[in-house]
Amino acid sequence: MKGPHSDICDRTERKDERVKVRNRNTGEVGLSFGCTIEGDTVQVELSDGSLDSWREDDCEEVSGKQPEA
Repeated sequence: MKGPHSDICDRTERKDERVKVRNRNTGEVGLSFGCTIEGDTVQVELSDGSLDSWREDDCEEVSGKQPEA
């Protein structure tokens, strides 16, 4: 794993934190719950409860404060 994305996996795997992430390609947002080193992927639970796996390079952390709708 590489770059700033390894922080997502470090926090998810070593600190049992669920990190809020966004897929740069699709705009989807979810919570990380696991990572695979072999495939460089982050496992994500989406807001509807479904599970997905995103390439680590496609993930970015979402800051805690979101604008009010």
